[in-house]
Amino acid sequence: MEFKRILVAVNGSKVDDDVIQLACQLARRSKGKVYVTYVIQLERTLSLDVEVKSEVDRGEEALDAAECCAENCGYEVITDLLQARAVGPALVNEAAERSIDLIVIGLGYKTRFGEFSLGDIVPYVLKNAPCRVILLREPVSLRRGSRR
Repeated sequence: MEFKRILVAVNGSKVDDDVIQLACQLARRSKGKVYVTYVIQLERTLSLDVEVKSEVDRGEEALDAAECCAENCGYEVITDLLQARAVGPALVNEAAERSIDLIVIGLGYKTRFGEFSLGDIVPYVLKNAPCRVILLREPVSLRRGSRR
């Protein structure tokens, strides 16, 4: 499989480096481009063009870290900071607009009510993405009492 245009969703978590590295490896095989996107989710009470400085700073920090990680992999990425009402639809729209071949999303190991949870973003992207999707979940932490 060739992936000429890969969209990577980052959120500033520790799994970001893993998804960047994976995307760069996949893109290198087909000499493709990697687009790294951070989506700022704005409350409905705010205008979409309002700048929430703390959120913009957090997004820029995540994108800077992604660029650094890609450089360490010997690959150049294109970064983008988006603002939207919901992250899932923003990623799906971005993928459609850029004619993306693959979306790569990292997922921390989260639980809700004692059960593993995908949250809201991943199911939306899996259901609506116009392309293939790779979901990379971080390993279950040994601190949670799991055994490998």
